Amino acid sequence: MGILERIKEIEAEMARTQKNKATEYHLGQLKAKLAKLRTQLLEPPKGSSGAGEGFEVTKFGHGRVALIGFPSVGKSTLLTLLTGTHSEAASYEFTTLTCIPGIINYNDAKIQLLDLPGIIEGASEGKGRGRQVIAVAKSSDIVLMVLDASKSEGHRQILTKELEAVGLRLNKRPPQIYFKKKKTGGISFNSTCALTHIDEKLCYQILHEYKIHNAEVLFREDATVDDLIDVIEGNRKYMKCVYVYNKIDVIGIDDVDRLARQPNSVVISCNLKLNLDRLLARMWEEMGLVRVYSKPQGQQPDFTDPFVLSTDRGGCTVEDFCNHIHRSIIKDLKYVLVWGTSARHYPQHCGLSHNLHDEDVVQIVKKKEKEEGGRGRFKSHTTGPARISDREKKAPLKT
Repeated sequence: MGILERIKEIEAEMARTQKNKATEYHLGQLKAKLAKLRTQLLEPPKGSSGAGEGFEVTKFGHGRVALIGFPSVGKSTLLTLLTGTHSEAASYEFTTLTCIPGIINYNDAKIQLLDLPGIIEGASEGKGRGRQVIAVAKSSDIVLMVLDASKSEGHRQILTKELEAVGLRLNKRPPQIYFKKKKTGGISFNSTCALTHIDEKLCYQILHEYKIHNAEVLFREDATVDDLIDVIEGNRKYMKCVYVYNKIDVIGIDDVDRLARQPNSVVISCNLKLNLDRLLARMWEEMGLVRVYSKPQGQQPDFTDPFVLSTDRGGCTVEDFCNHIHRSIIKDLKYVLVWGTSARHYPQHCGLSHNLHDEDVVQIVKKKEKEEGGRGRFKSHTTGPARISDREKKAPLKT
């Protein structure tokens, strides 16, 4: 029996099993088996020479955004409107067959936008080019899920399910569970709060399913069985996602208002070019990009070419800003002067751990070069002659 058949068999057994107190241990074991099989499904086959054919493109710019959606929802048209890059659009499905990159110039930053082929139900199992599409989405900073506003809400649930099946968690934070394997000592189970979804026995059964018999587990929140499995797997990626509802010009104003009020949602119309500026602003907000301008000593700040930092790409502290310029700056750094919303007064003397905000101005002050051998009477050498015979004779005192 292949992996796909075993996955379908476990999913069918989970569907017909009643959910109650007596079956929670059995369902927990089935979820662990299902997660293991899905991980094996994503691994390359044994004996293969390497990765299969894909359409990964080189990273460029200060951030990367991936367009994901069903065929013919307007992804190619949206790419053309935002970047000016031509992407073929037609009335039939699967017009785009490969990854087409484009560059958005917004707020003095360059954001790479990727138009990916449409994915269908079953993409996580390899149908269509779903695996390649999802692999590119994993390398992005955020995901734009483009949906057709005139169609049912089931499309959003199907796409979310397909992405979660391959380890993508949309708009979620990592669970507060500490997990560490050990060589001996058995399983140590502790929690700092009351647990309502999992207990010690169920945790042991899930760990034994992964053949883990020595580990330390600490729950810092009321997590579920799925959260524990995600921590054990260790290959989950938590990403931000913006749900973009296109074609709002073909539905009523009440439906537009309902969609716009949903969390993490933006309504647009590529046909009439409506609300695209709001989409760019929301994209910038979700990516968390921070522009920092440099100010040389004794000169005006340079507002033409900012340094763009982000929490996902290195961090936004003064230390990250210095490393972004050059790794050797920190060795000679004395302090920095900061102007902007992150400073309490202008200018503020800050250290390496200071968090920078958008549009801050930073001036780096380096340490002064010390004289060789110390200063004053603590000098370790003199500039005088080494031999007594070479010394200058003083004039005799006048009497």
